[in-house]
Amino acid sequence: MRIRGAVLRALGAERPFAQSRPLELVELELDGPGPGELLVRIEAAGLCHSDLSVVDGARLRPLPMLLGHEAAGIVEAIGDGVDDIAVGTRIVTTFLPRCGECAACATDGRLPCERGSASNAAGELLGGGRRLHEVSEVGAVGQSADGRGAEVHHHLGVSAFATHAVVDRRSVVPVGDDVPPQVAAVLGCAILTGGGAVINAGKPVEGDDIVIVGLGGVGMAALLAAASLGLGRVIGVDAVPDKLETARRLGAHLALSPDEAIEQGLRAPVVIEAAGHPKAFETAFALTAPGGTTVTVGLPHPDARSSLSPLTFTTEARTVIGSYLGSAVPARDIPRYEQLWREGKLPVEALVTSEIGLDDLNEALDTLADGKAIRQVVLL
Repeated sequence: MRIRGAVLRALGAERPFAQSRPLELVELELDGPGPGELLVRIEAAGLCHSDLSVVDGARLRPLPMLLGHEAAGIVEAIGDGVDDIAVGTRIVTTFLPRCGECAACATDGRLPCERGSASNAAGELLGGGRRLHEVSEVGAVGQSADGRGAEVHHHLGVSAFATHAVVDRRSVVPVGDDVPPQVAAVLGCAILTGGGAVINAGKPVEGDDIVIVGLGGVGMAALLAAASLGLGRVIGVDAVPDKLETARRLGAHLALSPDEAIEQGLRAPVVIEAAGHPKAFETAFALTAPGGTTVTVGLPHPDARSSLSPLTFTTEARTVIGSYLGSAVPARDIPRYEQLWREGKLPVEALVTSEIGLDDLNEALDTLADGKAIRQVVLL
């Protein structure tokens, strides 16, 4: 079938993206779902730093690639072997499918699935191969023997910046019809990652203060999840005053700049670093109390380095833990967040800064890069 989607053909576009236009809206051919796969009509897709990091070249991915990984949609067709989900079901996509068979999948979310990570790096679906093709004339360069155009890579097994997607069944989690698409989309990445960094990796207990360093989409999601627990104080830390005000509105007991937090001697047993910047990681470590845990969930540039004193780990019995996708098992965790939203304890819609169209994506990349948005959601 013919679809319309946003394709990236080169890495490292210059700013402003509104002028360099790294994402090209084009028509593509989408194969039908194979065994174990679903055809999904995309309803909403969030724009995340994981998308931006591919555009600016911080994350190397095979090209051309149809971007987008945080989405919600409606199942329109089902491949052979799928018998636990029906046409018409609203689903949430997750950017790291779990095969359920490798050693990493037996770690209860602590380690990313080995097969899922490999397929993501290759720009393929979990079951292997690609379902996206360029639209080309007969005899065009790159055309395959069966007459199809050159393949286009999948982004994190999803490629959601499009009207439709074919995904592996293990890349989706069904949700109720009462969950609005823009809420459902954010559950699959921002909430899953930020909330899981707090709950699955940080493991706070009654009375624990929780500090969130870096208040972008994932950081604000972590703040919402921390507030929903009702344990100790929830404290947001960011250098942008507008984000501090938003954090207060979303339930933070305190919202401070990094310098203020350090000067006040703030220390907490659980600190989440969600900025993906080496300085933020150092700040998060400095704000962690003796015996406490620093959870790093941000994705810095591969060349980034931080400086910490090894002595502190010993003398203060510190723990630093990495958390990818919130150390989550999506099929277990997304229904939990869905229910918290339904009970009014997790106001996910508060993370949606604006609703945009596919045509607005390049401008939205600038807004995201400038730190002026929590979550911009494409509605289709």
